[in-house]
Amino acid sequence: SMPSEMLLKIFSYLDAVSLLSVGCVNKLFYDLANDNGIWLKICSSCWQPKRTFWKMKSEQTEAVPLGCAALHDKKPGYWKKEYILKQTAAVKTRVMRLAKPLDPYTGLPFKNKEAMKVSGLSWIIVLKEKNGKEHVVEKANLSFKDTSVTILWYSTTWPCLDVVSTLKLFGVTPLLLDQSRPPSKNGPRRRSLIAEYHLANLTESSVAVGADRLVQLFSLNPGLLVGIWKEKNEIAFVMVSLHYHQLLERSILGSATVQYAPPPNKPVLDDVDPEYGLHDYSLHLEMHGRSCTYLRGTFRNLFCRKGDIANGYLRLTVVSLKDSRRHLPLTGTLGLSWETEVFKGNVKDCYMMNLTLLDEIGEPFWCFSAPVYVELSSKTSGLYDYMGHIYTTDYADSEGKVCVKLVWLEETKEYIIVNLVLYVSTKKVNNWYGTNY
Repeated sequence: SMPSEMLLKIFSYLDAVSLLSVGCVNKLFYDLANDNGIWLKICSSCWQPKRTFWKMKSEQTEAVPLGCAALHDKKPGYWKKEYILKQTAAVKTRVMRLAKPLDPYTGLPFKNKEAMKVSGLSWIIVLKEKNGKEHVVEKANLSFKDTSVTILWYSTTWPCLDVVSTLKLFGVTPLLLDQSRPPSKNGPRRRSLIAEYHLANLTESSVAVGADRLVQLFSLNPGLLVGIWKEKNEIAFVMVSLHYHQLLERSILGSATVQYAPPPNKPVLDDVDPEYGLHDYSLHLEMHGRSCTYLRGTFRNLFCRKGDIANGYLRLTVVSLKDSRRHLPLTGTLGLSWETEVFKGNVKDCYMMNLTLLDEIGEPFWCFSAPVYVELSSKTSGLYDYMGHIYTTDYADSEGKVCVKLVWLEETKEYIIVNLVLYVSTKKVNNWYGTNY
C-alpha cells in the first residue's frame, strides 16, 4: 500500500547488491529497482565522472557520467545492466591478471588461490530428478594441490539414486563483488556450467574404482567420483577433481547452460622442423589422495619416433621398464579418504592422477585430473631388481591414454613405477600443430 514514490526514495539509499536483491521480491519492486535515476547515481559514485548536471528528480546536485539524455533516452534497467557489465568485467580483468604468471615447472598459473579469492569463486552441484525437480548442494570441502583442486560434497537430503537423471557442476561467482566483505550466499550470483554428467544407470555407464565396507566408488569423465552406500544404493557423497588448466575460465566465463569453449591453439607458423610435434614435450605428474601426495615429478624432453606412431596414437615413454634408474617409488599407502556428516572411510588402491603435458613452447597441451585405481595383473615381475606382483593403472579420454605398470614390494610395503607410457591421439596432435601424422 506504500506509494511508489516513497518506495523509490527508500530504494535510492540501497547499495547495488541490496538493490538487486530487493528487485527479486515482486514485479513492483523489480520495476522500481530498475529505475535509471537510482542506478545512474550508483554508477557516478563508482566511475570517474565526465561532467555533471542537475538531477531532475532531486533537490540535490548529483555527479553523473552523462547528460540528461542518460535518464530520458534509456529504457528502464539500462544503467543497471551497464553497471553490472562494467563491474563484472573489472573483476574478470583482475582475475585474468592474476592468472598470467606461470609456474616454470607446471606451465600453469601459480596464483590460482589468489585469483579464486578475488573472484569470490565457489562450486555447486545440481542433482536433477527424472521428473525435473532439482536439488542444489553448495556446502563443500576443498583440497588444493599443485595442479588441481578436489571438492567434496555430502548431504543427508539427496534424492534416491534411482530417480536421479543428471548431475551438473557449476562455478558460482557473485554478480557484484564487494572486496571489503566476503560474498553473501543470499546475494545475486551467476553460474558457469563446467560439466554435466548422466547418472541414470550409473553402475553400468561408469567405471567402478573401488570400495570399502560402507561405500562403492564410481568414476565418470571428467574428474567425477560418486560414492554409493552399499546397503541402500543411495548417493553418499560426490567428489570432483578439477585441473587448474582452464579452471578459472570454465568456472567464470561460461553461462548457466553452455560450457566455456577455449579458443583453438594457433600453430607456430615459422617452424621448419620436419619432426614438429614429435619432441620436446614436458610432463608434470601428481598422484595423490585428498590429503597426501604419493608422487610428484616433472619429466622433460619427451619425444616420439615416427616408428612409434600406431593405431592413431603417438607413444611417449616417460619411465622405461628397461631403465631401472628412472623407476619411481610411491610414498605412502594408496587410498582415497571420504567423509559425510556421520561416517568416514578410506578406499584403498585408488587415487587422483593429475597430468599436465606441455608442448615444445611450454603451452598446456593435454591436462586432466581424474580418479584412477590400481589393478592386479596376472603377470609377476621378471625384473632382477624387483620381485613381486605386478599392478596396472590405466586412464583414457578423447585426447589420449596413460598406462602405468607398478610392482608391489612386500618387504618395504610400497609400489614402484617401472613403466609409464603416454599415448597421445594423433588427431589431437594434428589439430594442435597443424601437422598430419
